Amino acid sequence: MKSKLVRKNPIQVPNPVGKYSHITIIPKDATMYAFSGQIGVGHDDQLPKTIHEQITNTLKNIEIILASEGMDATQVVKANIWATEEIDWDYFDHKWDTMFGDSYPSMTIAYVSALGLPDIKIEIDIWAAK
Repeated sequence: MKSKLVRKNPIQVPNPVGKYSHITIIPKDATMYAFSGQIGVGHDDQLPKTIHEQITNTLKNIEIILASEGMDATQVVKANIWATEEIDWDYFDHKWDTMFGDSYPSMTIAYVSALGLPDIKIEIDIWAAK
């Protein structure tokens, strides 16, 4: 990618209520990547019982799948997050900050009654560009 992603929060709209950017501008020379939703399955193929453990594993899995394409979190354009129970935002934000620093992608979060398997508590899919 010849130019970097640009993240903006226009002064005309309220500040983000979380750690995301209202706008992420993708340069015209970028290649877009759509990644399937990642869940908290560990390298032992087990899904932990707690949402905290699932968040940790999900974000690790996202870092691994990005790295498989020679990318990192700075190239994430958008994150869509689905959870079946209330997210502990202090915990989540700490993990999110570790991954993204202070350059947050655009984000959508939704609470849903169920995900693809009964024990999945959180699923995150991302779009990235390089």
